Amino acid sequence: MVDEVTETPHTTVIERRGSGAGLLIGLVLLVAVIIGAFYLFNQSANDNRRTDAVTQAAKDVGDGAQKAGDAAQKAAQP
Repeated sequence: MVDEVTETPHTTVIERRGSGAGLLIGLVLLVAVIIGAFYLFNQSANDNRRTDAVTQAAKDVGDGAQKAGDAAQKAAQP
């Protein structure tokens, strides 16, 4: 007695599912970049305000010196 073995072709499908860790890391990096950009933008704005304040103070000192010079000149006239 001879047994006949017939093999039928079959397809094995292997599905890979991620744990979502990559997405979580991406979101954390995105938030870090946004916070960093916000910090740098505010730092730049603070530097500009500080520069404007120093410029205004220097202008006020210059105006005061000009007035003092004018007063001294008027006082020196006969």
